[in-house]
Amino acid sequence: MRIALLSDIHANLEALDACLAHARERGAARLAFLGDFVGYGADAVAVVRRVAEEVAGGALAVKGNHDAALERRGGYFNEAAHAALDWAQHTLSADLRAFLAALPLVLREPPLFLVHASAVAPERWDYVDSPGAALRCVEATGEPYTFVGHVHDQALYYAGTSGRMLPFRPAAGTPIPVAAHRHWLGVVGSVGQPRDRNPAAGYAMFDLSRRELTFHRVPYDHAAAANKIRRAGLPESLAYRVEAGI
Repeated sequence: MRIALLSDIHANLEALDACLAHARERGAARLAFLGDFVGYGADAVAVVRRVAEEVAGGALAVKGNHDAALERRGGYFNEAAHAALDWAQHTLSADLRAFLAALPLVLREPPLFLVHASAVAPERWDYVDSPGAALRCVEATGEPYTFVGHVHDQALYYAGTSGRMLPFRPAAGTPIPVAAHRHWLGVVGSVGQPRDRNPAAGYAMFDLSRRELTFHRVPYDHAAAANKIRRAGLPESLAYRVEAGI
């Protein structure tokens, strides 16, 4: 079974549609969403509705920090992020806000563990951006395969013979063997706002039967997504980030 892992959509419908089409063309039998459906972009309503429909059909989903901020705003958001969250709160219906509020912080479905940030303390929204952070995260999950988002980049960590987690830089489109005898942590990247100066949307596909993980980058109409941000009256910096991939 192939599972598409999508995170940090950030109200970018064009990017989400492109990734869903790409994943289904490649045989994805199930979807797993790793949070941050709102924020930064202008299509919060359409994105959250699409995710809710997929969850009703059997997809998995966990809550991200931007989703949680609709209930209780943290102090770590900058002015542009606050503006996008205000837009989401203004445009989302009560039922869509309730859907986000009810999402869990983590999901365990052996051999998988899904979380937006670190599994150590999911509510603190710590980044898994180093081998040390990856080790602490997998120690908290206890599953062979842990998948996270939040970092907006794509990375893979695996347990070495010393017990430490070692980094591996994946190449887009290249399947990586991930045998179950060791622990793996995949940072799946961002669908809606990649930050490596490549605007193409990012997600990952896990083939559970073959024990292979493939990271993908999917070109999409980022100019259309950026123009929606401008038409919504959101900060220009948010549109530019989508266009530039930063």
